[in-house]
Amino acid sequence: MTDEQPRPPAAAVFDALGAAYERAFAGSPAHRRSLSWLLARLAPGSRVLDVGSGTGRPTAETLAGAGHEVLGVDVSPVMVELAARQVPGAAFRCADIREVPLADASYDAVCVYFSLLQLDRDEQAELVRRLARALRPGGHLVLATVPVDVDGVDAVFMGQPVRVSSFAAPALAAVADGAGLEVLEREELLFTPAHPDAVPEPHLFLCCRRRADAPGR
Repeated sequence: MTDEQPRPPAAAVFDALGAAYERAFAGSPAHRRSLSWLLARLAPGSRVLDVGSGTGRPTAETLAGAGHEVLGVDVSPVMVELAARQVPGAAFRCADIREVPLADASYDAVCVYFSLLQLDRDEQAELVRRLARALRPGGHLVLATVPVDVDGVDAVFMGQPVRVSSFAAPALAAVADGAGLEVLEREELLFTPAHPDAVPEPHLFLCCRRRADAPGR
């Protein structure tokens, strides 16, 4: 992004939330379990892309602390500044992931934690395909979202107005499959963020591997 380009709506939302987002979601045991799943499958010094890296915690911090080379990409300058300060062992870039060039087979793993929700469904599906192509064959991708069947719905998230699109769990699994990803493990649960305006929300974690026959090899 440049100063002349319009900022994605998510940038304003997460600039406003800042560290409050980390505090609200820090208690998610499923997030930690999915990171443990990924760590168990990474070779030493793996290259990992963290899409929508937020404050850097817990994802980039956990992966960099284990010795992996982590690049976090986020549209929010406030989040990127926080992440760079909190996780000096990782690199962070303020950018819209839709505009970031991704070479085929350039990463060992990709993490996408709740960063698709403000994209429309077509954009989400296309991004998952691009991220799958950016994985080396056999590489791993962890995808987490709120699995509800909505398309362009106005909502309020932690006091901030947002427009949300998402897939129900079976449809998102189909998106992953169409991108050349094999879902190895999945977890669905209700989680209540630690925030006064929060209500219980469904969470879905898909732990995937890029198939050898995936497109773009």
